[in-house]
Amino acid sequence: MPDAPETRARYRRILRFALRYLVQAWWYELVLPRIGFERLSDRGRTARMTRLAQQFHALALQLGGLMIKVGQFLSSRLDVLPPEITRELAGLQDEVPPAPFASIRRLAEDDLGVPLDQAYTAFDEAPVAAASLGQAHRARLGAIDAADTGLDAVIVKVQRPGIRSIVDVDLAALTRVAGWLSHLRIVADHVDPIALVKEFAVTSLEEIDYLHEARGAERFGELFADDPRVDVPAVVWERSSRRVLTLADVTAIKINDVEGLRAAGIDPSEVAAVFAEVMFEQLFGHGYFHADPHPGNIFVTPVAGTGAGTAAAGSSRPSWRLTFIDFGMMGEVTDELRSGLRRLLVAVAARDGRRLVEGIQDVGILLPTADTSELERAMTLLFDRFGGMGFAQLRRVDQREFRDFGNEFGRVVRSLPFQLPENFLLVIRAMSLTSGVCSALDPEFNIWDAIEPYATRLLRAESGNVVQEIAKGATAYAGMFLRLPQRIDALISSVNDGTVTVSTPALDRRLNRIERLIRRAVGALVFAGFLVGGILLLPLNLPLGVVLMCVSAVPLLYVVFGGSGSGSGRGGSAARGRR
Repeated sequence: MPDAPETRARYRRILRFALRYLVQAWWYELVLPRIGFERLSDRGRTARMTRLAQQFHALALQLGGLMIKVGQFLSSRLDVLPPEITRELAGLQDEVPPAPFASIRRLAEDDLGVPLDQAYTAFDEAPVAAASLGQAHRARLGAIDAADTGLDAVIVKVQRPGIRSIVDVDLAALTRVAGWLSHLRIVADHVDPIALVKEFAVTSLEEIDYLHEARGAERFGELFADDPRVDVPAVVWERSSRRVLTLADVTAIKINDVEGLRAAGIDPSEVAAVFAEVMFEQLFGHGYFHADPHPGNIFVTPVAGTGAGTAAAGSSRPSWRLTFIDFGMMGEVTDELRSGLRRLLVAVAARDGRRLVEGIQDVGILLPTADTSELERAMTLLFDRFGGMGFAQLRRVDQREFRDFGNEFGRVVRSLPFQLPENFLLVIRAMSLTSGVCSALDPEFNIWDAIEPYATRLLRAESGNVVQEIAKGATAYAGMFLRLPQRIDALISSVNDGTVTVSTPALDRRLNRIERLIRRAVGALVFAGFLVGGILLLPLNLPLGVVLMCVSAVPLLYVVFGGSGSGSGRGGSAARGRR
């Protein structure tokens, strides 16, 4: 971490903020429920979450840098964070103040090696967009560059001065906070905070390397070169460096500008459907995807010479295309992970809870040793009740039913050992933003309708694999039938020997919970006895009273912290010994 006074102050400020709310979460979410004040903890949770989001919003705007990126990511996590937090942080997408143009000019001229008025014939001092790591200005190429590239109007992205040192400080602070979180069992049982921060660091350092972004733009363009639905701005390599990037100006209708789309004769619902298809193709087809598809990074560009609608009359050529920009945050998945994601997609399309859980295990999100019976049941109930519903239909569901189902579903999920595979954080971000954009374009958008055609194409494309799977399944069943007499004979022998074991994990967990509650209740009585006894003895025997009051802290600590980890081991041995 840099030693400059301002960077040390920034580092300490981030840590103070995190520590304050970690202590608050520890008190309200762990201590109070364990000593019988769960209602008190629940009663103020909404207000605490809102206050936390507001204060982090203010801190991120003041500090800038990666803090805004962290807020942007959290604002997209509608699946795991309460709406009090996501609503408050959503404004971080477009509330970043621009850097002074004088500092931008100095940095650009240092990197390009020539004055701006020689590199460009015109350069707009007012930025067209300002982000946490850089900002974009409109400009015009000189005659020679324009002749070489065939471009005139361009967008010049310039890195914020001093952003590298700020990123280093923020990553150091986030690494420290991740270390604290890794010692909290409720966090460490489900995710590796240190690994997540390392992955976030790799992505962030790549994002401030504009040559990396330029290569990403060209690779993305090559993948969709034959797809008339997608366009990518050309890179002007002669006017690009690690901190300055010059691209063709492809400004058009922002994808979330519903009125602008309709004025151009473009149906927003069709844009939503095509956008979902293109994102699915990136994730499940190419395995190389745009990980930051928020509305500011995607334009809908009408195609000259075509009429309104999806395609020109008498032609299959679309009348508009999706133009992606900002390729600093790109994700890549391995062939194995992409295959697992495809299986997940097919399971979701089939509303098959068991296959979905198997796919989750195959992808590596759920550890192979996890007991998935309750998760399969919860997934089946989810599909039975809400499967096929669009966002508009879901909003009409009774909120109490949503809350009750969410509480039960959340309990099941929190009880399982989840982990995030490498690069999966970006997959979640991409799909969360895709879902939000599509819902804004079309309130009746139904993710099921978008998934099913793509899943059908996957099945058709992999028909050979399906035949192989059927053949493998037939072989497996044949082997099972051949081994069946031996297994029946072994089972009868086990019954005769009295060695048959029965596993009842749900019952074991309930018994362990009751056992822990009894132990804590006894500890609470001992604590109360020592404390009251010490208070009564204070007037008669001061030293003995103080000793008893101090000793009372031991059973109190047991009530608060004890018994949380030992039950599972005994429960497991009890299950193994139960006949």
